[in-house]
Amino acid sequence: MNITSRQIGLLLLAVLLSYAFVLPLFHHGDPLQQALLNMLQAPSPAHLLGFDHLGRDMLPRLSAALRLSLGLAALCVISAICAGVLAGVVSAIYGGALDRLLGMLGDMCLALPGLLLVLLLAAIAPDSPQMLWLGISLVLWVEFFRVTRATLRPLVQSPGMQASKLLGFSAYYRFRRHLWPALAPVLLTVALFSFSSAIMAVSALGFISVGVRPPTPELGLMMTELLPFAWEAPWLLLQPVAALFLLLISLNLLMKKDRV
Repeated sequence: MNITSRQIGLLLLAVLLSYAFVLPLFHHGDPLQQALLNMLQAPSPAHLLGFDHLGRDMLPRLSAALRLSLGLAALCVISAICAGVLAGVVSAIYGGALDRLLGMLGDMCLALPGLLLVLLLAAIAPDSPQMLWLGISLVLWVEFFRVTRATLRPLVQSPGMQASKLLGFSAYYRFRRHLWPALAPVLLTVALFSFSSAIMAVSALGFISVGVRPPTPELGLMMTELLPFAWEAPWLLLQPVAALFLLLISLNLLMKKDRV
């Protein structure tokens, strides 16, 4: 039996999700509890990932960091999908001045680089995850808007759509019957790509201590904290790096189309 790249990506993602969300049900370690006598201890059978520079158990700490990155990225993508798809559907159906207005709003959001936009919002309310969520969502929604508008615009004037309208079917039925089947596969790919971008953005901002501050466990922030101990305890720095790498690889494998 041939294993496809998507199956490998799904398996990797399932393992990471299990580690992030199922582990806390069985392992009740505190990711914030410090025990300086355990600082920089190597992994052992009792503590599989060892301890960091403040004596915090890395097993629950890395799990909490994955939960934060996955949860925040998922929230950003869901918000972007809701706003982008709604705006794209309205723009494709009504067109005219409303289409130009929404297009101009999207161009305004893209006028600044994404990370710079998030940094500007973070400067308004420092140490606020809400601003982090808002900034990343403002960057991501434009792609959903443009893809939705471009996909649906030719379908709005299709004979099937016009016939359903003349027969008096509801707007929800017309969307579900004629528009959604063409839009769903495209949205899935864009959502996976946006999820990957959101995780990278959260980690990059955490690396420069924006939005999330110590002692909150977050992958990028953990890299910054553990970087000074890279030579003394390299296994510590490799853990958040490997977690981020495997997470991004799994999402990219899910987006890959296997050759027949």
